[in-house]
Amino acid sequence: MKKIIYSIFLLGILFNTACKKNAELTTLQPVSFSGSLQASTSSVALTTANDTSSVVTLSWPAVVYPVKASVTYTLQADVPTDTVGTNAWAGATSIALGKDVLSKSYKGTDLNNMAMAMGLTAGTQGKLVFRVQAYQDRYAYSKAVTVNVTPHKTVVAYPVLYVPGDYQGWSPATAPTIAAVQADKIYDGYINIPSGGTNHFKFTSAPDWNHINYGDGGNGTLTTDGLAGDLVVPEPGYYELSANLNTNTWTYAKTTWSIIGDATPGGWSSDTQLKYDASNKVWTVTADIVSTGSFKFRANNAWVIDFGIDANGKLAYADSPVYGYNAAIGNITVPTSGNYTITLDLHDPTNYNYKLKKN
Repeated sequence: MKKIIYSIFLLGILFNTACKKNAELTTLQPVSFSGSLQASTSSVALTTANDTSSVVTLSWPAVVYPVKASVTYTLQADVPTDTVGTNAWAGATSIALGKDVLSKSYKGTDLNNMAMAMGLTAGTQGKLVFRVQAYQDRYAYSKAVTVNVTPHKTVVAYPVLYVPGDYQGWSPATAPTIAAVQADKIYDGYINIPSGGTNHFKFTSAPDWNHINYGDGGNGTLTTDGLAGDLVVPEPGYYELSANLNTNTWTYAKTTWSIIGDATPGGWSSDTQLKYDASNKVWTVTADIVSTGSFKFRANNAWVIDFGIDANGKLAYADSPVYGYNAAIGNITVPTSGNYTITLDLHDPTNYNYKLKKN
């Protein structure tokens, strides 16, 4: 019996040794784009005549990963000076395209808006640099392509209502506004009402008192009766104000702002709070953000008012008590992990926007 046990023991040692000798080091197979990112044109002059036409199409070959599964592609755009150095592409505009998408076309107005947002000058030729990010279990990046872009100045005359009040000296000429951007006669905007006043205000149709003035009609309604009382919010704060002139109603919601998502320190379970900068009229936070996740801006730690980005990378409501839910709005990402200063700017109701700056 001892001989049998010893023999089994010896065989085990030999088998284990053989396995160790035959073990191979597992390495990730390299992946890359099999060809170049291509632009349908190298130069675009933007005018009102081609605002609604396709002006450039970017296309690229698929990246083949070892595992046969869908690949997620993101188009990134930046100015040339921000694509080199330690923080290269850190401030790029990232446009999530989805799974197995191999092209992206821009209409004139969308390319123009992006070019102006990136600091190009209207009427002057500048450069935008594009690259594509592929992801399955790791990232792969295409070589960049440069497109010369001459933007034009666009002035969109969205209807606005002025919001004069006690908080700013009852001066319509210098009052902030709310705007009807997404729907006819439905106005939306954000107003900071500091402490020390009565929190009273009105809406006016012009930057003066000589046109239509909207006061309190009772029970959340508006009236044009010149003798009507003021509109009032219960306390100082940063408010979303809305006015629906189709129904002559108005609403308010006091807000604080945060970011939430698996790109942020708190993940999807805990908000990272932003702080209001009254001097610059923006909300800011400095936080560590990871490129493998995404995030949204939301108000009051709840999914009632929140912002993501649309197909062109522009800040847009995903949830809004004024406009409802928009399933087409995506999450926000960063091209590389790091410490970022994140800015949310809601002071202009015709141009809600955000900025990401890698520190």
